[in-house]
Amino acid sequence: MLAWLIFFSLPYLLHPTNEKYDRDRMDEKQAWAMYVYFTYLVMVVFFYLNAWVFIPKLVYKKKIVDYILYIVGIFIFMCTMRYTFEKIFLKPHQMDIKPAILFTFFTFSFVLSASTAFQMIVDKMKLERRSSARENELLKTELSLLRSQVSPHFMFNVLNNMVSLARKKSDVLEPSLIKLSSLMRYMLYEADEDKVPLQKETEYLQSYIDLQQQRFGKNVTIQVSLETGDTCYEIEPMLLIPFVENAFKHGTGMITDAMIDIRLYTRDDKLFFSVRNRFNKDSSEIKDKTSGIGLTNVKRRLNLLYGDNYVLHIDKKDDWFIVSLQLNLH
Repeated sequence: MLAWLIFFSLPYLLHPTNEKYDRDRMDEKQAWAMYVYFTYLVMVVFFYLNAWVFIPKLVYKKKIVDYILYIVGIFIFMCTMRYTFEKIFLKPHQMDIKPAILFTFFTFSFVLSASTAFQMIVDKMKLERRSSARENELLKTELSLLRSQVSPHFMFNVLNNMVSLARKKSDVLEPSLIKLSSLMRYMLYEADEDKVPLQKETEYLQSYIDLQQQRFGKNVTIQVSLETGDTCYEIEPMLLIPFVENAFKHGTGMITDAMIDIRLYTRDDKLFFSVRNRFNKDSSEIKDKTSGIGLTNVKRRLNLLYGDNYVLHIDKKDDWFIVSLQLNLH
């Protein structure tokens, strides 16, 4: 408010006097007042247009040439507006263009600098708050993520299945051990990175799903389609697994015709991911309380990591629990 008050005072404090025409005439005073108020409005619009549109959409996206063209265009508009005003509303006089341009340039530069500084400071504060909240959230969920992926029921069942395969001397034992080793290695080492290739994330999902398929056998119908495409996209590690784990957690057990459907594909720099599972709303079965980080925490993590660059829908329909996620990868 103080900054706007100072700015609004500038035309009265710094406006150059022009003795070549009589400003004491009432009609010219009214004309100048109208011009000043209109200039206020234009400058206020320019302030927020630069802060909310030009800076985020042009400067931050490295479109510097476009940004300069817009700024120069607005400055020319301001000079033209001043020239047109003097031509129409003031009595004929010898116009001194230089002071008018200098005054317009000074006012324009002041608003441009203030607007740019204002938006950059606001964005920096938002980034710092978001970074701090993200760090706190990641620390809170780290243990839950580890518990989620090393849940006792999952690990014990996988290991018991492998013991059974070893006794039968099954050829499936070796690839199962490789999948479990790959899953553990990714979880304990590669998941420490800020981002990982989407291909690695889907390989981790596939290993997890394969081990669950081996665990449940024919008791659960599992349909999987993971298409990452040829583009080298990156994603935060272990971002998708909670949805898959949740499907196995609530979509198995005392459920008739248990089925889990998992789909992933990319189109136009966007990731489309969906998980569907049948559930029994009347079941009172107590699930493993140590597994899973909860969809509420997943939503919070998505908000911190992606802000407005994701869409998440969670719905229950006709005994189906449906999760649909869309991420902007760039």
